[in-house]
Amino acid sequence: MAKVELAPIRPWDDFFPGSERFAKPDVKDLAKWNNRVVSNLLYYQTNYLAMAVAVFLIVGFLNPLGMFTAMAVVSGVFMGSVWAGDNRAAINSFKRQNPTAFVAAVMVASYFLISMLGSVMVFMWAITLPLALVFAHASFRLRNLKNKLENKIECAGLKRSPMGLLLDALGQQEENFQKIQSFLEGKLKE
Repeated sequence: MAKVELAPIRPWDDFFPGSERFAKPDVKDLAKWNNRVVSNLLYYQTNYLAMAVAVFLIVGFLNPLGMFTAMAVVSGVFMGSVWAGDNRAAINSFKRQNPTAFVAAVMVASYFLISMLGSVMVFMWAITLPLALVFAHASFRLRNLKNKLENKIECAGLKRSPMGLLLDALGQQEENFQKIQSFLEGKLKE
């Protein structure tokens, strides 16, 4: 297995070029949309990390105690869910069969714990805003040849990155996207 390497930060003109490199995703072809999102998450991961850190710093400066509480709760729930997924057969089975529901359960559990501690708005701004910005960029940004090549290298296991490990820990491998697509297409037909 290759060692974990942080992807290089992509230049601004590659990360956010003119409007010609952005397009609305095809919501009817979920596999293509999912592939675009995963490819962009892997390729621009360092840029996304920098963007998230900037939002964290701004929100953290405005409400440091709430920010610390939100980060501690989300980190604890995430680590607990990964541990439980690896060490409990029932949870591991659920995670493999329902990856999207598993991620949603982690987010809902985080939200309820944070609401009990009174830091809901900090959670909304510090956690949800960067996730929404990353998902929007990953959904609308068209891939280029370098992006596709880097994604294939990561999927083949020749190179490992923190985002690739995170996607693996959440059970969001490409075959699971096919399951999601099949499920949603079946629901849309009903």
